[in-house]
Order: sequence, then structure tokens, then C-alpha cells
Amino acid sequence: MVENCFSVAVFCICAAIFAVLLRQYCREQSILIALAACVAVIGGFMLFLSPLISDLRNIFSEAGISDNYISIIFKAAAICFITQITCEICRDSAEAAIASAAELWGRGALTFMSLPILKALLERINEII
Repeated sequence: MVENCFSVAVFCICAAIFAVLLRQYCREQSILIALAACVAVIGGFMLFLSPLISDLRNIFSEAGISDNYISIIFKAAAICFITQITCEICRDSAEAAIASAAELWGRGALTFMSLPILKALLERINEII
């Protein structure tokens, strides 16, 4: 686990240095290098995450949590990751307004996605009262 984190850190630092050096000559290609590094790290993260997701599904199932709620939790986490990376890439590209719009979209998506969980919570509270 620690070795993987070290490898990813070295990869990200090398990609960042390469992107900074390339930015002097061609800003567009520098952004593409940063984007490619992000895609590579996310791809590796997804491979690393798949066994963990199955373990978490088993734990939630044993706790009696519905599969619908489990999928909402995973989708919300994916929205958070995607939004964060998108915003950082936009900020690195000196596009703060686009980054703010992406953050707004991510917050709205999370709010919309959390409505079924909020509804179920309110139903439970009404049952208790």
C-alpha cells in the first residue's frame, strides 16, 4: 500500500515538473500532460478501488442497508472526486470562473442525489415520533 502511494507520488511529481517545463513553450500541451496524468492516476485508483467496493458492499449488506443507498453513496463519492479534479484543472488553466461553475454543478448534483436518502430519513423520524 505504501509502495503504491510512493509510486503515484513520484509519477505525479514527474508529470507536474514536465507540465511546468512544457508550459514555457506551449501552454495547451502542458494542460494536456496534466490531464493525462490525472486520467492515469484515476484509472489506477479505480483498479485499486474495485476490491474495496465489493468489501464495502458486503459490510453494508450485512448491516441491512439497501443496495439503492449503497449505490447513491458510491455515486456521490464519484461526483466529489470528479468535481474536485475538474475544478483543480480549471484553476491550473487560469479559468477560475469555470472552476466555480463546476463546483456549483457538483454541489447541485450531490443535493439532487441525496434527496432519496433525506426522504427515507424523514420517514424514519416520522415512524419514531
